[in-house]
Amino acid sequence: MDKTILVTGGTGSWGVELVKQLLLTQPKEIRIFSRNESLQVQMHREIGDPRLQFVIGDIRDKSELMMACSDVDEVYHLAALKHVPICEEQPESALKTNVMGTQNVIDAAMESGVRKVMYVSTDKASNPNSTYGMTKALGEKLILSANVRSAGTTFACFRSGNVLGSAGSVIPLFQRQLKEGHDLTVTDPGMTRFFLTLGNAVQILQVAMESSQGGEIYIPKMGACNISDLARVMIEYSGSSIANIRYVGIRPGEKLHETLITETESNHVVDQDERYFVIMPPCSSGEQTVDDGQRSELARRGYHSDDWKMSQEEIGQLLHQGGFLA
Repeated sequence: MDKTILVTGGTGSWGVELVKQLLLTQPKEIRIFSRNESLQVQMHREIGDPRLQFVIGDIRDKSELMMACSDVDEVYHLAALKHVPICEEQPESALKTNVMGTQNVIDAAMESGVRKVMYVSTDKASNPNSTYGMTKALGEKLILSANVRSAGTTFACFRSGNVLGSAGSVIPLFQRQLKEGHDLTVTDPGMTRFFLTLGNAVQILQVAMESSQGGEIYIPKMGACNISDLARVMIEYSGSSIANIRYVGIRPGEKLHETLITETESNHVVDQDERYFVIMPPCSSGEQTVDDGQRSELARRGYHSDDWKMSQEEIGQLLHQGGFLA
């Protein structure tokens, strides 16, 4: 309440939902920092709250971030290049935005006396094999390192799987293909992904910001699904008699399955909330803060999408919850 909050990348699907929910907490001001003028105008018209301040800027430019961070209490760092194929084709751009841009956010926050920074990461940062995943993994390392070095600003990470309907999600693609009468394109019959509704993801993100003491990685508890099952559910509910599934092969940089917690990280995970896991930071002595009584039994061998697959009925329920099925 009565806080000034900066949201980088605030005009994306995550940012719009986050801002809507943050407005309910009675903030003093929310600054939306992004490069896209058109999306800022669209968001301003859609929400139209006087507490919103829109700032055109690029996280690659530290001076622009310094101005945006003035008198800010909390930063949600969402801005990133996130499409796997684009990052594979243009790795230098991914490096500049996702790594160097994140370091600029860190520096600007520390120099401006920001109280807390929450970095939104991805399951692709766990055991990364793509340019996108590697740059987001480096972003996590920078954030956690900053928390050790910083005296006045605390830093933490929020590592999530796929959010239903977000930019780049397969859901809008399937919806468009069904509307146009095309087959639904799936990369591989065995591919699995974690999914959560956008509203729930953003709720947990805010809880993580409030509860963080610095150095943690928060991981929402998410069900996973086989993408072929997801396509079948959407075809069934659409009533289409002509749509089929067409397999097109895994794209460069993609995995067959995703991991939210690696086996190595699982030794440091606590499970004290029904909504999320927490990977705890190391103590100054180098020992982890997690004892055997706190460690999560659910994530003992890691948290992998092929272990947590939902049934088609459960997928349908999740899609209903997210507003993607009538």
